[in-house]
Amino acid sequence: MRVASLRVHYPRTPHLPWSPGATADDVRTTDLSGLAGREVVVTEKLDGENTTLYRDGLHARSLDSAHHPSRAWVKSLHGSVASAIPEGWRVCGENMNARHSLGYDDLDSWFYAFSVWAGERCLSWDATVRFAAGLGVPVPKVLWRGVFDERALRKLRLDLGRQEGYVVRVADSFQAEDFRHCMAKWVRTGHVQTDQHWMLGPVVANGRGPSASLWDVRAGIAPDVPSLLSAIGFSSADDLGDVVERLDLLGRRGDARLAGVLAMALRGQPRRRIAAELVAPLGMRLARQVADLTGLYGRLLTPFPDDERRLGLTRLALAADLGVLHAVAAAAQPGNQQVEWSAMHAEEAGLLGERPFERLKWALRREGLDEDVADRCWAEARCRISTPSEAVPLTWRWRSGDFPRLIAMIGPSGSGKSQFIKSLRGIDEVVSLDDLREARGSREDQSANAAVFHLAVRRLDRALGAGRTVVWDATSLNRRHRAMAQTVAARRDAFVTNVVFLVPEEELLRRNGIRPHPVPLDVLSAQLGRFSPPYPGEAHRTWYVGRSGRVEDVAGALGREEG
Repeated sequence: MRVASLRVHYPRTPHLPWSPGATADDVRTTDLSGLAGREVVVTEKLDGENTTLYRDGLHARSLDSAHHPSRAWVKSLHGSVASAIPEGWRVCGENMNARHSLGYDDLDSWFYAFSVWAGERCLSWDATVRFAAGLGVPVPKVLWRGVFDERALRKLRLDLGRQEGYVVRVADSFQAEDFRHCMAKWVRTGHVQTDQHWMLGPVVANGRGPSASLWDVRAGIAPDVPSLLSAIGFSSADDLGDVVERLDLLGRRGDARLAGVLAMALRGQPRRRIAAELVAPLGMRLARQVADLTGLYGRLLTPFPDDERRLGLTRLALAADLGVLHAVAAAAQPGNQQVEWSAMHAEEAGLLGERPFERLKWALRREGLDEDVADRCWAEARCRISTPSEAVPLTWRWRSGDFPRLIAMIGPSGSGKSQFIKSLRGIDEVVSLDDLREARGSREDQSANAAVFHLAVRRLDRALGAGRTVVWDATSLNRRHRAMAQTVAARRDAFVTNVVFLVPEEELLRRNGIRPHPVPLDVLSAQLGRFSPPYPGEAHRTWYVGRSGRVEDVAGALGREEG
C-alpha cells in the first residue's frame, strides 16, 4: 500500500537587516554568517500564494488549506506534473493566479517554482532550475548571482510598483535545519502581510504573457496552437495529429515535449528559417533542436538496411531526441511500418530515453581531459562503443592533444562570421575565400570562383598537414559546399568544429545594408535558399552563434552539452 507523502509546512523566510517591509510579527535575521563567503543567488520575490506540490497532493502554506477558486489552476497543473515528482520530494513555489497587493500582466505561468526538496535536503539552485525545467514550470527571475556581497545587494534597485522584493539563497544545496542561515529576503515597505483580504473578495487573475503558452506545453497541458504561433512569431501551422498523445506516452515534458509539438506544427517550414526565427522566443538550444527534428523525422519514414540500422539510429540519437523524433514521424505519417520497425530497434538498443549516452559520457568525463581532447574523444567514441569500459582506451590516441584543428564557418553573408573570427584565440591561419578574391582584384568578382576555391583548399591542406589550427572562412551553405574542407580535414586527421550562424533574415538584410561590401539582394536571397545548416554529428563538435555574435549553444561537447 502506498503511503501518502509527509506534508511539510514551508518555513518562514527571515528578513534581511535592511529589509524595510519587516513588521513586528516577522522574523528578522541579524546573523549573515551562513551567507558570508558563499555563492548566493538573488531572485525576484513574487507576490503570490506559497504552494507546495507533492507526487500525491498539494497545499498552500497552511497544511489544511481549503479550496479556493484561485487554486483551481494550480490543481490542474499538479494533475499534469505530479507523476514526474519523485516520492518523498516536494516542489515549493508561488501560485500566481490571483492578484494580491501587486498585479502582474506578463507572467510566464501561474506557478513559479523557487525550491525543490528531496526529503530534508533543498536542491542546489542549478539543480532546482534543471528539475523545474524538466517538470515544465519556470523559476523566478535571477536578479544577481555571485559571492555574497552585502554592499552589492543593498545597491539592488527594484521597480517597487511592480516588484515585491527579492530572496537571497545559497547556490549550494542545504539541509532543512539550516534554512534560516541559508535564505533571507528583502520586502518593500507597506507590503500587505495577510492573505485574508484577497481571499475574501472575487478573484482577479494576473495576466499571462506570450511565453505562457510555451510553458503550458512544457508542463503537459494541451497545446493552444494559435497562442503558440503568436508566441514564436509564425502565422500558420501543420496539423498536430496525435503527437501530443505519443509524447505523453513517452513521458516527455519540459523542452522535449515543447520541441516535439513545435516540430510537428512547423514541419512544413524551411528548416533554416525555423532555427533562426525561434532563437529569440526559445533560446538557441531549443530552436536548433526543433529545426533538427523537422529535418530528420523523414529519415524514419523510408526503408533502411537492417544491418546498418543500429549505427544509423545511434547517429540520429546524437542529433536529436530519438523518442521525440519517432513520435513526430509516426504522427506525421500514421501507420508507417518503417517508423514502427525503427522504434522497435531503437528501444532494443536503449536509444529511446532522453539521455541514452550519459553512462558513456560519464566514463570519459572522469578522465579529466582538456576540452578539445575530451570533445574529440567523445566524437570518436560515440558511434563505436556501447559500454563505459570501452571508452577509456579510445582516449589514448588523442590524449596528447597533438592534432590539427579546423574551425569551419557556416552561414550566409552578413551573419557575423568575420567578427566572430576576430574574437577567436590561438588561431594559426585563416583561409578566407573573400580575401583570396580580393587579392586577385575584387572580393565581389565571382568569375574565378573555381580557381579561388581550389587555391583555398590547397592552403587548408598545407596548414592542417603542418598541425596548425585553421579557420575556414566561406559560406559553406550546404553539405556539398562543405564536403571538400571536411575531406581534407579527415585526411589530415584534424579535429573539426563547425560554427553555425543562425541569424533571422530580417537582421541579415539590415546588416547587409550597412556593411562596407554589401551583397546584391538576389545573391543573398539565393544564399538563404541554399542554406542547409549541418546537423550535430557532421563534425566532431558544433558551435551555434546567433545575432549576439557569441556561441549560444554547443553540440558534441563532452563537458558542456546537456543530454
